[in-house]
Amino acid sequence: MSQTQVLARKWRPKDFSGLTGQDHVVRALINALEKKRLHHAYLFTGTRGVGKTTIARILAKALNCESGITAKPCGKCSACIEIDSGHFVDLVELDAASNTQVDNMRELLENALYAPTCARYKIYIIDEVHMLSKSAFNAMLKTLEEPPDHVKFVLATTDPQKIPITVLSRCLQFNLKQIPPTLIAAHLEYVLKQEKISYDEASLQLIAHAAQGSMRDALSMLDQAIIFGEGKVEKTEIHAMLGTIDQSYLYDLLEALIQKNGTQMLAIADSIQMRSLSFDTALQELARLFHSLALAKIVPQTNSNNIPEHEKICSLAKKFMPEDLQLFYQITLHGRADLGLAPDEYSGFTMTLMRMLAFTPECLIETATVSHIPASIIPKEKLPLSDKEPRKPDINAAHTSPSVLNVVTELSPDSRTNQLNGDWVVLVNQLKLNGMAKMLAQNCEMKNFSTDNVVLCLQAEHKHLLEKTYQDKIKNALCEHFGTPVRLTISVGSVTGMTPAELDTRERQTKQLQAVAAIETDPFVRELVDNFDAKLIISSIKPI
Repeated sequence: MSQTQVLARKWRPKDFSGLTGQDHVVRALINALEKKRLHHAYLFTGTRGVGKTTIARILAKALNCESGITAKPCGKCSACIEIDSGHFVDLVELDAASNTQVDNMRELLENALYAPTCARYKIYIIDEVHMLSKSAFNAMLKTLEEPPDHVKFVLATTDPQKIPITVLSRCLQFNLKQIPPTLIAAHLEYVLKQEKISYDEASLQLIAHAAQGSMRDALSMLDQAIIFGEGKVEKTEIHAMLGTIDQSYLYDLLEALIQKNGTQMLAIADSIQMRSLSFDTALQELARLFHSLALAKIVPQTNSNNIPEHEKICSLAKKFMPEDLQLFYQITLHGRADLGLAPDEYSGFTMTLMRMLAFTPECLIETATVSHIPASIIPKEKLPLSDKEPRKPDINAAHTSPSVLNVVTELSPDSRTNQLNGDWVVLVNQLKLNGMAKMLAQNCEMKNFSTDNVVLCLQAEHKHLLEKTYQDKIKNALCEHFGTPVRLTISVGSVTGMTPAELDTRERQTKQLQAVAAIETDPFVRELVDNFDAKLIISSIKPI
């Protein structure tokens, strides 16, 4: 009775050309083999399923191929065939997780002294080498530093930090990277074509992302998907198998967020809960979607037309400001980190959504209105024909009329100037200033004020504030406020009126005096002072 071989073993690379995503390691090993610059100990590090043991076996074939030491083993000689099948007598694979003791290491080192039975080199592959005990590491140090000429050590680990530095210094170390989802998806597509199994590209993308950089995990999930889908690999079946979130939920969430519709967002959360889907996965996918939206918004040239839902992502990206996407991305990450601290996952997920609603900028939900536009600046074709028959403004028409929209954007700076009436105190409070620049502005008096020219006078005792940096900040704030270039002049001299800072100080003093008077005249306080010899601490009184 024949058994079907799992895809992870069936499609395990047999030579360096079949490896995916580890070009930096392959290039170094090929150059070493071609130039015969061989090291006696190699250390491959990296997460699970990225090719550590696979590269070790290919290296063993390259060293022992009957055609000679080569970067392209033939795969047909007895040595190559036996290594592929796992029956090569001079290739010893040791699982350090189950052979941690020093006795196991001593036995291995004693056997290493003997010459190979039929090969050029005796190869020792020690997997998860970081699991060895301290005594076992100490026992192998001398042999690892000066092994017999016929011995090569190949060590593999997922946690190199646990390996003693004395061992690391004796090895040639290669760090294998996590494989990008695009390369994993491409390899899965190749495998399915060879296996003649139908699929859709979206399903391969889902598996590639779920594998988290591990090709072995991706092939194992592909095996499961083929069984789950009865010989087909389809997006809906992959969602059901992995328990992942369908993108339609996420798009509906974002549409509800744009509309600030909390009821709809909670309804989507309830739907996710009813289908027993993972809220942690939902937040993970939501963060990935915000990342895609940010790329489409800020760096659109990097947004590939080949990715699934390309048009939908581009359409959604237009409805967000770049800074809002950054904010929502951070909220999603923090929400996922706090999920384990929440009373339950549903509460943690919905609180994350509520946090997004609480910080939703008004620009996402406001639409332009023109009801506040003075009739004097509305184009003539929009004015009533007769004063006796006034017409109500047509808001819908205003939204669609280019002439009215132009009026909104072309309000003259003079109209804003007239509204301020040259009041520097009011203007200072409206400008976007802080720190020393605001202090400089508050200690100035306005001498002249027009659309494009502002002349200020600074009190002599505050001349230390007259730095160019602070002046530039005030000038930029004025330009931003009026929407037109403004020339700013600040001179040091005598001030005839009261500056904003002096007015603010006088107002605070007045409030303080009123607060003290209110406390002193309070009947209860007077009773305490008169009958119990209480003393009122004036400095503790603060106005509300």
